[in-house]
Amino acid sequence: MNISSAQAGGNPAISSGDGDRKPRLWLWSQAALDSLAWAVALCLAVLLRYELDVHLINFPGLIILITLAVATQLIVGWYMALYRGRYTFGSISEARVLIAVTLIVGVVVSIVLSIFINELHIARSVAVIAFPFAALSMAAVRYAKRLYVEGKPTFGEEAQRTLIYGAGFLGNSLVTRMVQDPESPYVPVGLIDDDSSKKHLRLSSVGVLGGGHELPEIIKRTKSTVIVLAMAHLSARQIREISDGVSGLGVKVLVLPPLQDMLSPDTNTDKRGGLTDFREIDVADLIGRTPVETQVEQIAGYIKGKRVLVTGAGGSIGSELCRQLSGFEPAELMMLDRDESGLQHTQLSIEGHGLLDNKNILLADIRDADALNLIFAKRRPEVVFHAAALKHAPLLQMYPEEGWKTNVIGSLNVLQAARSVDVETYVNVSTDKAASPTTALGHSKRAAEKLTSWMAGETGMRYVSVRFGNVIGSRGSMLPLFTDQINKGGPVTVTHPDVTRFFMTIPEACQLVIQAGAIGHGGDVLILDMGEPVRIMDVAERMIAMSGRDIKIKITGLRPSEKLHEQLTGDDEIQDPDGHAKISHTHARPLSPAELDLELWLQRCRDEAGPEGPSIDESDGDVAAGA
Repeated sequence: MNISSAQAGGNPAISSGDGDRKPRLWLWSQAALDSLAWAVALCLAVLLRYELDVHLINFPGLIILITLAVATQLIVGWYMALYRGRYTFGSISEARVLIAVTLIVGVVVSIVLSIFINELHIARSVAVIAFPFAALSMAAVRYAKRLYVEGKPTFGEEAQRTLIYGAGFLGNSLVTRMVQDPESPYVPVGLIDDDSSKKHLRLSSVGVLGGGHELPEIIKRTKSTVIVLAMAHLSARQIREISDGVSGLGVKVLVLPPLQDMLSPDTNTDKRGGLTDFREIDVADLIGRTPVETQVEQIAGYIKGKRVLVTGAGGSIGSELCRQLSGFEPAELMMLDRDESGLQHTQLSIEGHGLLDNKNILLADIRDADALNLIFAKRRPEVVFHAAALKHAPLLQMYPEEGWKTNVIGSLNVLQAARSVDVETYVNVSTDKAASPTTALGHSKRAAEKLTSWMAGETGMRYVSVRFGNVIGSRGSMLPLFTDQINKGGPVTVTHPDVTRFFMTIPEACQLVIQAGAIGHGGDVLILDMGEPVRIMDVAERMIAMSGRDIKIKITGLRPSEKLHEQLTGDDEIQDPDGHAKISHTHARPLSPAELDLELWLQRCRDEAGPEGPSIDESDGDVAAGA
C-alpha cells in the first residue's frame, strides 16, 4: 500500500507524472516570476527613493539595473539549485535558499550602483529598498501556490477516506504527501491525537478532530474507511486498544514500518520500507514490542573492527544477528551453519546475492569438533555469537540424545574452539526453558549456560549467556503454525486454555543479545525483559477473527514436561538489574566438561517424560549433567 513513489523525494509540485514537460514548465515559470519580482521591486524602490517624481528617474539606467538583477538572480538561483527542482515549493528549505539568492543579488546590484553611480544616475539606496520587496514577492508567490495545491487537492474516485492517528512529525509528513499527490489512494479527512493541546491544530488544511476515545464517532461522521497509525513508538497495548475500538465499523487499520526500516538502505527489498508504505496490522503487532533503544556506542566498542563469527547463521536468530552485526562495521563477519540453504538466504539478505562464493560463508556442523577447531585456528575470530541449536521441545523430548549432541556437546565444541584462539567475547544464545528446566530442551540449554560459565572462569574473558522466550515469526514458532492451520480450515490447536508464553520480536531479541555482549560479565546469564506473558488462547482467537473465517479451536492438552507458564529466572536464581532498562542478570553455576554424564542426563529426561508430567526436584536442578 504505497502513495505514489514519485513523492518519495524531490519537489512534489513537479512530480505529477506528465513526464519532464510539466516540471520544466513550472521551473521556467518560477524563474520568470522571480525576474518579474525584481523588475517590480526595483521600479518601486526608484519611485519611493525619488518620492514618486518620475521626472527624476533615469529610465535607461533603471533598465540596465533590472537586467543586471534578473541575470544575477537566474545565474545564482541556478547555481544554488533554486531552479533545478531540488526543493519542495513553499518549504522552509526553499525559503532559506531564496533569501540567500536575493541577498546576493541585492549585494551585487548595490556594488554596481556604488561603482557606476555617475553613469546610471540612480541612488545607491535603491538596492537596499528593492531587496525586501523582491524577497517578499517571491516568497508570496510560492506560498500562494502551496496554499492552492494543498487547499484544493484532487483525488481519484477510488481514493479512500483516511484518518491519520497522530498529529506529530509522522502525521504531518503523511498528510502533506497525501494532499500533494493527486494519485494518492488515500484522502486525509482528519487527524486523531490524544494530546488535548492539539485540539484545534490544522496540518495542510486537515484538522485534528478529536482523541482516540472519540474514534468510533469520528469514523461515522467522516465516513472513513482507513486509519493510519502514524506514531513512532506505538506499543502492542495501544494497537490492541485502537483495533478493538474500531472493530465492527468496517475500517481498515494500517501501520507504518519501523523507523529503522524506513531509514536503512536494506539490500533485502522485501524488508525495505518508506514513510508512505503502509500495511495492515497483524498479530505480531498486537503482541509485539516497543523498539529497543540500543546503546550503539557500547556495541560499536566491541564489534567495530573485530573479527566476528556467528554459529547458526542460517536460522531465524542467527541470520538476524548477522544482519544487525554487519551494520556495526566488523572487520570480518563469519557466518557458520550446516544448513546451506539457510546460509544462502542470510547472504542474500545482507549482500544482495546468494552466490555462496566468499570466505564469509562457513559450512560446518558444531558437532564436528575437528572442523570447528580448524576454522577457528585459520580465521581466529575475536567475538563469537553461538546461536546454533536444536530448539523444538516436543521433538527433543522424543529424541533427547540429539539435543545432547547439538545443544550440549556442540556448544562445548564451540567453547573449546573459542578458547583455543583467545576469543574476547562469547555470547551463548539460550532460552527461558533453561530456567528451572523440565524438558530435554531446557536441560540441554541449561547445561550450555553452565558450560559457558565454566569457560568464563577458565579464560577470564567475557563469556556470557543470554536467555529469552519465544520469538515472533521464527521458523516453527506459534504464529506461522496458526496461520497454516487457519489457511487449511482448522482446527487451530492450543495445548491448554490458560497456557501463556513470553514473546519478543526477532529484531528486538537480537538487538538485546548484541547489547548483552557489551554489558555482561564472565559467567553471567543475562535475562531479557520479555514484558507481560501472552495468553495463547487470546492469540488464536484474534488470528481467527482477523481471518474472517469460522475456525474451531482444539484443546490438545499439555505435553509431558510442558509448563503452563514459562519463567525467565529459575527457582534457585536471583535476578538483578544490570544497568540496562531491558536486561537483568543472574549467574550460572559453572559445569566442568568432566562432570557431564550422558546416562544420568538421559535418565532425567526419561523421568520428565513420564505419565505424571514434570517430576524433577526444581528446587536446585543441578544434576551433574547440567539439568
